[in-house]
Formats: sequence, C-alpha cells, structure tokens
Amino acid sequence: MNFYVASSFHNIKQVRDVSERLKRKGYIHTYDWTQNSRASTVEELKKIGEMEKLAIIESDVVLVLLPGGKGSHVELGIALGLNKRVILYSPQNEVTDFALTTTFYHLPEVEVCTGSVEELVDYVTAGNVL
Repeated sequence: MNFYVASSFHNIKQVRDVSERLKRKGYIHTYDWTQNSRASTVEELKKIGEMEKLAIIESDVVLVLLPGGKGSHVELGIALGLNKRVILYSPQNEVTDFALTTTFYHLPEVEVCTGSVEELVDYVTAGNVL
C-alpha cells in the first residue's frame, strides 16, 4: 500500500518517524519531502510541487499530520479531490479547537485520528493486508 505524509517543516521528525514505522510494516512511501531543503527559487518550488502532487496521485492513503502548513492544506485538498483515503492526525485533538480547525477537517471522508504516533500507525494499518 502506498502512502504520503503531509505536514509542516516543524514536524519533520514526526513525519520521518511515522514514515519509517509504516515502511517497516511493508508500506511504500511515494515521496519523502523531508529530504528537501527549503526551496529558494520558483523553479525549485515548481519541481517540488510536481513531485508532491504525483506522490499524492500514486498514494492509496494520505496522512495529514497537524499542525500543518500552507502546503499540507493544499495536499489535503488534492487528496480529497482525488477521493483518496485521508487520515488527519490530530495528536491533542486540535481538530476540535475552533480557533485552529477548518471546515475540511470535518468532511465525512476525512478520518480523524488522535493519540500517540503508535496509535496512528496502528489505525492506518488496521485491517490492511499487504
């Protein structure tokens, strides 16, 4: 099963942790944006955007780890538009904080997972036979 992890640069360690845990369970990471340095030119932004879009297209599941940045919310929109399985990870249940939430977090097709990273990985892999 292919997966993509969307989040902000502030969450790089957590993104890498989740990715490594899923890969150890046989999942395939479609693109690891954490290996990039911050883009400094429009051409770099374009190239990264194309790779991230393709990674979402190739994914079976898209994980969005909160807090997210501008890019992760665009990625959420792409995934929803492509009818991908979307799991929103809200470790402290921030999704219910009206000052932090957004309408798209509450769509019926968005699965919300709270708790530890271990619980997130268990949630993603529950019932999936590779």
